[in-house]
Amino acid sequence: MPSLDISGVKVLPRLPDYVTEYANTTPDATAVVFDNERICYAELEHQIRRWARALLASGVRKGDRVAMLSTPRPEFWIAFLATARIGGIWVGLNPRYTHRECAYVVGDAQPSVLVSIAAFDGIDYQEHVDAVSAAHPGLQAVAFAGTLEGCDTLAAFLAVGERIDDATLEAAENEVSTTDPCLIVYTSGSTGSPKGAVLTHYGLTYGATLQTTHFDIDDPGIVVSFPINHVASVADTCATTLVKGGKIVFQEQFDPISSVAATSDERCTLMGGVPTMYQMQLAATDFDSVDLSALRLILWGGAAMPVETIRQLQATGARLVTAYGMTETATHVTYTDADADFDTLATTVGRPDPHCEFRIETDNGEPSSENNTGEIQLRADFLMTEYWRRPDASAEARTPDGWFRTGDVGYIRPDGNVRLVGRMSDMFKSGGYNVYPREIESVLEQHAAVALAAVVGVPDPLYQEVGCAWIQREAGTDVEAKALEQWCRDKVANYKVPKSFRIVDELPLLPVGKVDKTALRKRSREA
Repeated sequence: MPSLDISGVKVLPRLPDYVTEYANTTPDATAVVFDNERICYAELEHQIRRWARALLASGVRKGDRVAMLSTPRPEFWIAFLATARIGGIWVGLNPRYTHRECAYVVGDAQPSVLVSIAAFDGIDYQEHVDAVSAAHPGLQAVAFAGTLEGCDTLAAFLAVGERIDDATLEAAENEVSTTDPCLIVYTSGSTGSPKGAVLTHYGLTYGATLQTTHFDIDDPGIVVSFPINHVASVADTCATTLVKGGKIVFQEQFDPISSVAATSDERCTLMGGVPTMYQMQLAATDFDSVDLSALRLILWGGAAMPVETIRQLQATGARLVTAYGMTETATHVTYTDADADFDTLATTVGRPDPHCEFRIETDNGEPSSENNTGEIQLRADFLMTEYWRRPDASAEARTPDGWFRTGDVGYIRPDGNVRLVGRMSDMFKSGGYNVYPREIESVLEQHAAVALAAVVGVPDPLYQEVGCAWIQREAGTDVEAKALEQWCRDKVANYKVPKSFRIVDELPLLPVGKVDKTALRKRSREA
């Protein structure tokens, strides 16, 4: 049985239990904000129970999957918690998915119910739903925020649930245990077909509570625009806010101006994102002219933050923290100290949390000592249980003694902070040497004219592979490739210096805000 307390803080068995808890203790507190709609905890509990009844009436039982194609909005959060309440396993679909991507996830997860928005941002999702429904005849489709032909509307779907009585709902809830799976999050698939990481109630509740101990904020409020298929949406922001009875302000897509405005208007105490999002916010908004006096914590992960951006964020007066985690960990597992200096914030991901075992394994399979580079490996009972229906991949993801292989490469500094070097999958060999792109990107991003850098390996007849650096220049600046090449030569070994530099106004981004390296590799090879 996993531990159910952290430093004396009780962890509830299942994530929806927190809604019930706050519906009883702080029923009028705001739980969700979306446009002009405000939902308190009492109403959120009511809506979750309605959806749970409807899912039971639709035949969903413990272990069944429920898929949802939606933007970040209240229906997503309600549907997820309702599915989890009755023991179902929820799967998020990104509206930016192509037909092929959507069909792949649905085909792999095999949900019994698909809930979908009708349209968003000029895109009609009828074709997506038709294609998926044709491939899976037993799939029940539900439409909301509009009408999709051939689907039950949300009103009709919820009406069917009225025939489910309290006893039936309670019986379904009582079958759900803390170790049961409640969420499948599909990885990006950069090294092959996407894999579904299976996360449990315990993984989300314990992980979220663990994260709140580092945040140290009793009244969290945060703007959430991450895609619903991403762990940053369900776990890092929504679940972490829920376990403290906080407020989630949903926005259907990231917009640098409106996200800052909502943070101000809603008196949010937290901001969370990847460095690119903060850079876009600072470029589009004068933080000095916005009331961010309620803001107490700014958190980022996913990539290193340029020092100048850190300085600008520090001017808000909020505490700055960077952290490290991934889909399979259900939460962050390293955090910088509250008083971390610029160098630590810019070049490390902080110290390992003591609740998660942490080690670095070198190429020869031995544990690493300080400053020796190797693969980061983790062991904790809140990590993912498996990759959905991938026993071979699940086995490969762990060492014989049970440590999870992150695929991330880094080392521990003498001060105990962890520095990431790159991904094992991103690493390329140039003339027999291992080259980790993140190390070179960090050097390039120290240049005043570089806003963002991405390095990818490309084939070379002599060295097997060489680096191609893609540079997004700072607005209003100009720089030549030769100057950047010399900049690198002054700071890294010769074999690490990219052999070509491509300077552009904007790098392609994934929906979550990270640089799309798959697209850059394709461009590099075509060039």
